[in-house]
Amino acid sequence: MNLLFPMKFFKFLMLFAFVFFISCGDDKDRKPGIETAKEEEAEVIEKLASAELIAKKFPGVLNSVGTIDLQHANLLDSIYSKRDYTPIWTERALREDLYRSIERATEDGLEPKDYHLSYLKNSLTNLSELDDEERSLTEIILTDAFFALASDYNSGKLNPAEIYDIWGVESNKIDLPGLLDYGVRQKNILAAIDSVVPKHEVYKGLKRSLKEYRKLARNQEDPTFVSEEGESIKADEKDERIPNIKQRLKELGYWQQEIVDSAITYEKPLQEAVKKFQEKYGIETDGVIGGGTIKTLNKTYQERLEQILVNLERWRWYPKNLGDQHIVVNIANYRLHFVRNGDTVATHRTMVGTEARKTPVFSEEIEHIVYNPTWTIPPTIKRKDVIPSAAKDPDYISKKNYSIFDRSGNRLSTSEVNWSSSEVKGYTFRQEAGPANPLGLVKIIYPNKYMIYLHDTPSKSLFNKNLRAQSSGCVRVQDVLDLAKMLLSDQPEYDEEKIKEILDSGKTTTIKITQKVKVHHLYWTAWNENGSTHFAEDVYKRDAAIYKLLSAN
Repeated sequence: MNLLFPMKFFKFLMLFAFVFFISCGDDKDRKPGIETAKEEEAEVIEKLASAELIAKKFPGVLNSVGTIDLQHANLLDSIYSKRDYTPIWTERALREDLYRSIERATEDGLEPKDYHLSYLKNSLTNLSELDDEERSLTEIILTDAFFALASDYNSGKLNPAEIYDIWGVESNKIDLPGLLDYGVRQKNILAAIDSVVPKHEVYKGLKRSLKEYRKLARNQEDPTFVSEEGESIKADEKDERIPNIKQRLKELGYWQQEIVDSAITYEKPLQEAVKKFQEKYGIETDGVIGGGTIKTLNKTYQERLEQILVNLERWRWYPKNLGDQHIVVNIANYRLHFVRNGDTVATHRTMVGTEARKTPVFSEEIEHIVYNPTWTIPPTIKRKDVIPSAAKDPDYISKKNYSIFDRSGNRLSTSEVNWSSSEVKGYTFRQEAGPANPLGLVKIIYPNKYMIYLHDTPSKSLFNKNLRAQSSGCVRVQDVLDLAKMLLSDQPEYDEEKIKEILDSGKTTTIKITQKVKVHHLYWTAWNENGSTHFAEDVYKRDAAIYKLLSAN
């Protein structure tokens, strides 16, 4: 940590019109950090010391508690100057509330030490023994601790916009001085801090999982390691790793039978246990023991605990209010949930972007639905796929049912296109509606700078796979016609008969949405469902990097 106080802060410490209230009495039987003695009246400081004099006096105080890193120095200067330097934490109950809030931060995966816990434990326990300067320092550190804790609950310790090249969710705004003023006026610091803690059910579930996995990690003995060397193990094959696989599954609660070292055949009962394990951990549920399954088997409870901590941080980045009616896409778990007034009314399987063409995290409101859509080829696909393929194969454009338009919107025939010229990169390529169109029968549009939307697909069988990061960034949705129907439920003129008529016509038809529905593309790899903690494969390999930053931070 850095040495903390610029010179103006030493002067600032002594500018209080009132000395921080002190408590008298015996501290020995008191809980650390919580004072119980009677408050004394504040005394007016009549003579202000110079910054130089205070600078000479404070090294001893600083050395006794270690280096202090103020996280909101500029904000502290502003708030106290507006108060004419009167103290805030004059009431014992307010100090107790803040101290308890800091202690409880661990329940949300935050570190109490990041909010000056050690210093406050020492100073509040011995408050009656502190001199005026030390009490002034305690006053400032209490305020800084409140600001830091409230800020981290509200929008996270890390700034995702600084981590990712593409990040489309605005940071949650917070008025820290206003929040503190509210807590002081209401005489309820706990309520003030709780007001910025995420309320989403996934966040609440992760807190339960955090408690569970802290205990599991604490009690875990050396886990059985399964060698990752060797071929995938398929049904009825023999492999020397089978006993270790059974032992590891037993440690994780998926295998109850006796383990015999000589039994090395991959038989039916073990296949069923492996499938259950694969299903819970978001692995292809095929019963084949491949590299991914073995790598997941070898993950420790400590690694899972770290994954939960990462996902709690993610949910502090996400919008506090997703809306009364919204669609949330969990990119990592390949699921879409339609939520109305807190109830999930529909869940759909999805396909998302590959690791090379990731589906971005962002939020936008649905504007319209397009039936029998055409597909305008995105720039990346146009540049990397379409133009090179068309340059090699003269029939490529007609086989794909593409239309070509120049910059003025004029339709071009393939014979008019010079595929080796730079002009072709500025042309628009559009695939017309039809059975080969990759958007299928419908797309749901919420205008955004990423050109991402929800859509149908003619490749329905791909939804049966567990790993479905196979698109170019947009989100393919299983049974998306049913989802579109729900979005039009407030427009009775678009009943099933009318929609069938539109689809049968083959004509591209756009219908404006009159309900307010936001779509949130989010990414989380751990959650608690029906009392059980589930994990998804970190398909974009983000968890480890976030945990490393959290640990360093």
